[in-house]
Amino acid sequence: MRDYAKFTITEKAERSLRSGHVWVYGDEVVSVEGGYENGGIVDVFSGKGKWLGAGFVNDSSKIRVRVISRNPNDKFDREFFRRRLDYSIRYRRQIMGGGFDACRLVFGEADGFPGLTVDRFGDVIVTEVLSLGIDRIREMIYEELLSVLAGYGVAVRAIYERSDSPLRDKEGLPRRVEYAFGGGDGRVTICENGIYYDVDYENGQKTGFFLDQKYNRAAAAKIASGLRVLDCFTHTGAFALNCAKGGAESVLAVDISADAIASARRNAALNALDGKVSFLECDVFDYLTELSVSKSHPYDFIILDPPAFTKSNASVGGAYRGYKDINLRAMRSLPRGGYLATCSCSHFMKDDLFRRMLADAASDAAVSLRQIEARRQSPDHPILWGVPETEYLKFYIFQIV
Repeated sequence: MRDYAKFTITEKAERSLRSGHVWVYGDEVVSVEGGYENGGIVDVFSGKGKWLGAGFVNDSSKIRVRVISRNPNDKFDREFFRRRLDYSIRYRRQIMGGGFDACRLVFGEADGFPGLTVDRFGDVIVTEVLSLGIDRIREMIYEELLSVLAGYGVAVRAIYERSDSPLRDKEGLPRRVEYAFGGGDGRVTICENGIYYDVDYENGQKTGFFLDQKYNRAAAAKIASGLRVLDCFTHTGAFALNCAKGGAESVLAVDISADAIASARRNAALNALDGKVSFLECDVFDYLTELSVSKSHPYDFIILDPPAFTKSNASVGGAYRGYKDINLRAMRSLPRGGYLATCSCSHFMKDDLFRRMLADAASDAAVSLRQIEARRQSPDHPILWGVPETEYLKFYIFQIV
């Protein structure tokens, strides 16, 4: 007999779970039988009494239950979470090959750990916890994470937790930033695609480095040989450095942030590419406006890797206009036969909407787009079918014709 509280849900929520999703919203719960503690495990049932799964409950969150198992025989003990961690890490070892030393080890719901992010930067692990259920067992998860990694020959000198997102407020959780294991100076050097980066995991954005664009950077580098490249929103300089190493004739990296430009310069020097990449601290929108008006076409290849313009459905309209604006200006700034790499890292900017935006921008620029590649986030950020929130990064490379 199971002694978990019984949550009965609506038909709509049942359809969602049966299609592969793992969330039950508060207004989808019809009735509750039995006692429970927030952050603990509850059972989820259909209106006809069919068991649908078990998951973490939190009455303070809009997502009231986060399903973590559809196997009625599972026991949610230390061994359960160890097996799941091992499964996640073995997957990365298999699909990332030589890139296993700098990759995402746990990608939240896609790995059965709702609200948990675990990134590996060499011998440093950086985590983020955004759900109450995981937060309550985080110390045990870290212990098992160290043990599982040790079994694969990985010695970890530090686990740094950056649970400082406003999303924790919605879970009723205090924000937390601390070393959960070991210590350090907040910096570590990683190698990706043969390029070294100085990662500031204490103060950099998110966990310190955007690992999800790894193979997209390599795709851009493949076509950069002999081209004059403009890397917009360069951040750590990753696209710029990949293109420089790929044989670009010249590369200009642009960002409005002085800290970003300083970081990109350090990374260029780290790779002896500071003589091949130049840097400009300015507003990308303004710079692209100047280029499009001048019609001088100083670049053959423009890369657009902006921050997310929307973090909710409510602001998608404004995001559409923002994405169209920069893509339109980039298309007008390129010569016929030039190349454009463009992306969106927002889940709310769906792929069909992003493609429609690109088509609108091309129409207004009076150009045609010849698609070279259509890509997503790297596979250490796996897309779990049935959970659309796990699919967020869209990346396209076009020739302007």
